[in-house]
Amino acid sequence: MEITELETAGEEKVRFFSRLCRWLKALLGKLSTKVVKVVKSIIKLGQDDPRRVIHSLKVALALTLVSILYYWRVLFDGIGIAGIWAVITVVVVFEFTVGATLSKGLNRGFATFIAGALGLGATHIASLFGVKGEPIVLGIFVFLLAAASTFSRFFPRIKARYDYGVLIFILTFSMVTVSGYHVEGILEMSNERLLTIAIGGGTCMIISAFVCPVWAGEDLHKLISSNIENLANYLEGFGGEYFPLPKDGKSAGIVSKSKESFLQGYKSVLNSKSSEESLANFARWEPGHGRFKFRHPWKQYLKIGALARQCAYQIETLNGHINSDVQVPPEFLQIIQDSCKTMSIESGKALKALAVAIKTMEEPKDAREHLENSKTAVKDLKIALKAASLETADILAIVPAATVASILVEIVKGVEKISKSVHELSELAHFKKAVECTVSQEKPLLLHRGSVNPVLLDGEDAHVIITVGETNIGSQENEINPQAPKGPKPREEAKIWLKLLYCKSSTQELKQHALLIADRP
Repeated sequence: MEITELETAGEEKVRFFSRLCRWLKALLGKLSTKVVKVVKSIIKLGQDDPRRVIHSLKVALALTLVSILYYWRVLFDGIGIAGIWAVITVVVVFEFTVGATLSKGLNRGFATFIAGALGLGATHIASLFGVKGEPIVLGIFVFLLAAASTFSRFFPRIKARYDYGVLIFILTFSMVTVSGYHVEGILEMSNERLLTIAIGGGTCMIISAFVCPVWAGEDLHKLISSNIENLANYLEGFGGEYFPLPKDGKSAGIVSKSKESFLQGYKSVLNSKSSEESLANFARWEPGHGRFKFRHPWKQYLKIGALARQCAYQIETLNGHINSDVQVPPEFLQIIQDSCKTMSIESGKALKALAVAIKTMEEPKDAREHLENSKTAVKDLKIALKAASLETADILAIVPAATVASILVEIVKGVEKISKSVHELSELAHFKKAVECTVSQEKPLLLHRGSVNPVLLDGEDAHVIITVGETNIGSQENEINPQAPKGPKPREEAKIWLKLLYCKSSTQELKQHALLIADRP
């Protein structure tokens, strides 16, 4: 019995350890899977935008530099415990873009200075009311300024550009007034705090602007160009997919799954409003850099972005008619197909030309032609619908296709508005002028009556030398028209040198010689 019990206990221990090993193995497998997943996400995050890695290194560099205020004994003895405000300033102020860093740094600096000055003034005024009246007066000052500052944050302009500064103003004023009531030497403490904040903010702004800078204005420029290009890709793809050629063997309104994913790029435009507004706000704080000079028209980018979103919402409606269950009658489809396809494709080409113009900062030169083609297609559609007989058509069956045509007409109008806004941007931002190279067929220079008009100053004599080279006009005519009758072969080379002494009284003589030259065969 004892042997049996020992064997049973041994088997239970073996089973327990085997279960424990399986559990540990499964746990390690799950942990390794999660670790690999996290590492892959980190690598992907860095590969998507390498500037994020550089930004992390820049923040670490700024923190290391301001920490010297603590590590170096000489600086610590001069500043003291107030050096912690430099570290706090770096953590709070340093942002991804130069504009955001400048915005927070300047807001924090000016708000600290103004609030500190007002706090010292309020403390001095409150001290005039004696020991009993001083806390009451300080409480009144804190209440009034806190209420007024908080209410000012509801103004849209202040909310957009100075919200952080108002918060720092309230915080600093309250701290100075409270500290001034109990702490001696409040002036020295305020000076040290202001100095350390200036050191921290200056370190952030210098590193952000001069070490691999990330400009908010440049990001806004690329974002607007990318959004317009996404709309262009959709319209170009929609025209060929929704209205296929007869040889493709596809039904109208049916888009394949592979192409349907390609037509989803416009959705990024719908949710870009907040990004555009924040980038435009930060871009106003940035100095001139690269192609973007001081006082660059950033507001015009917001206008173009708003028009692009309106066009994207129309495309969203248009996208709802893809793969519809209602079959369009072939007769009606034949009426609108060519015009709608032209509207869609030409509008897409116009938007793509506008996107390229914004990206390269050159005046849009090709967009006008594509826009005119799309407007011509709108006129052709109206003419075709007026000429068509739709009395016997099924109204419910043609409604989806008619809706698509109507939306495309509205999209053409939206593209025209975007084109006007881009032209305005090119004028405000002084885009490069588009150089149009035109090649014209050379024509023989003929000398006609009155074509020689020498201009001389009064009282001056001049010798005019006219050289006439005889050209083989007959050979040129034979090249153009081989069947033309061949005239007598002119001399291969003939030059006539005329030297005229031209003065005020010899104008008529010069005209006579010119007429003789012009009439010479």
